[in-house]
Amino acid sequence: MLIDDNPKIHTITPAQITKVFYPYVIAKTEAGHYVNINLSDQERHDPLFWESIANIAKAKLWVPIGEKFHQLLAYDWTYSAAY
Repeated sequence: MLIDDNPKIHTITPAQITKVFYPYVIAKTEAGHYVNINLSDQERHDPLFWESIANIAKAKLWVPIGEKFHQLLAYDWTYSAAY
């Protein structure tokens, strides 16, 4: 089975962080849509999170986000494909 054929993969979308300014994180999806990343209270108040997310944006890395709630995911595409 190809990873793209797994239905669980379709709930995750790749995105690049484009703007980071407290208390917002904006990402651009692979389809070209801009979304506001929904952050938890813990993320919002964590200075290490803000430093890390700014570095991710600067490096233009792709991160997995949930399609429905636009949240950053702690796991990636391969994790969900295995389950």
